[in-house]
Amino acid sequence: MKQLLIILFLFTTVAIATDSKANTNTVSSTVLNNAPATANAPTVLNSNSDICKIGIGGSVQNNILGVATGYVITDEFCERVRTSRALYSYGMKVAAVSLLCQDPRVHDSMQNAGTPCPVNGLIGAEAASYWEANPDKIPEGSMYREDYMQVKKAEQVKGDNDDLKNFGLLVLSFLLFVPL
Repeated sequence: MKQLLIILFLFTTVAIATDSKANTNTVSSTVLNNAPATANAPTVLNSNSDICKIGIGGSVQNNILGVATGYVITDEFCERVRTSRALYSYGMKVAAVSLLCQDPRVHDSMQNAGTPCPVNGLIGAEAASYWEANPDKIPEGSMYREDYMQVKKAEQVKGDNDDLKNFGLLVLSFLLFVPL
């Protein structure tokens, strides 16, 4: 009987072990074969350096939505230089320089070089006198604009005082020479 119990014990152990190994866990998962689409920024091509345009593009992408955009910026100084170059090639040198002088950096460099920018057909000393008399016409951002404006304001204040002095002298002479 002891042997029968041992055999029964072994069979039971084997049955329990076999039963526990037969139980398996099934895990279900979804496999994605393709990645989601990517937002690509549009390309802005510049065919040569004389186009005076700068392309800017950008994009943003997440799991659901993608957005892409592009924009073209015009470089005004580049256009000014290109037009000035064309005027110069046609023999219109003063017009070419005058066009460039609309930029405050060029205006300042011309003034620093002792050759004031041409204006209204005036060149040289005549143009320099014009710029001093009309500082409000100097391009915005020029370092000379503020200096000339301050000088002109000081002259106006002095001129206003001269008018007041002249009026005072007129009243005084009227009082002295007109009999009461």
